[in-house]
Amino acid sequence: MTLQLRVYVPEHPLIKHWLAVARDVNTPSILFRSAMAELGRWLAYEAIRNWLPTIETTIQTPLTQCSGTFVNPEVPLGIVPIMRAGLALLEQVQQVMPLAAVYHLGLVRNESSLEPSCYLNKLPDSFAEETRIVILEPMLATGGSIMMAMKEVTSRGVKPELVRIISIVAAPPALRQLSENYPGLEVYTAMIDEGLNSKGYIVPGLGDAGDRAFGT
Repeated sequence: MTLQLRVYVPEHPLIKHWLAVARDVNTPSILFRSAMAELGRWLAYEAIRNWLPTIETTIQTPLTQCSGTFVNPEVPLGIVPIMRAGLALLEQVQQVMPLAAVYHLGLVRNESSLEPSCYLNKLPDSFAEETRIVILEPMLATGGSIMMAMKEVTSRGVKPELVRIISIVAAPPALRQLSENYPGLEVYTAMIDEGLNSKGYIVPGLGDAGDRAFGT
């Protein structure tokens, strides 16, 4: 069976609501951060559905014994927020995945060439073979940053099919690159937008997510 990139846009009214709040140019920074956090939480729920490894056991209730299901703590989980904007999603995603380690990755885009460069990399030298990773990249635009992040993660031993990407808004150029290079990968996003403008920003998009989240 040939693996293909899968992109999920959950049809949930709260995801649509918070996306509209995030898009609105009149939304103040503090409310924008709340919208991003809520979107991160709801998309994380969708991304880990039927994906987190579990174990079956027997537990004792106050009345009797019954079967119980727990997330398997022995399977390594990691969250990779791409800074800065990925930090706006991190707290709520951690609430959904409390057993996950966090590995910060700082990337900045050259506004002339649109190419990313790395200024902070807290990934370990290698990951265990069964490690599952969630990458937080709010804007999948040109694809430069997410491709660099995927290269860093997979070069350390993580299988593409064990990676989930959480994005707020995605554009075709980034999705095309991911599809061509990482079959088996899954992307969870609130919306796939039309494309990019001449400066590499997603249209209609929501502007610079990092600037809006941190009031800069």
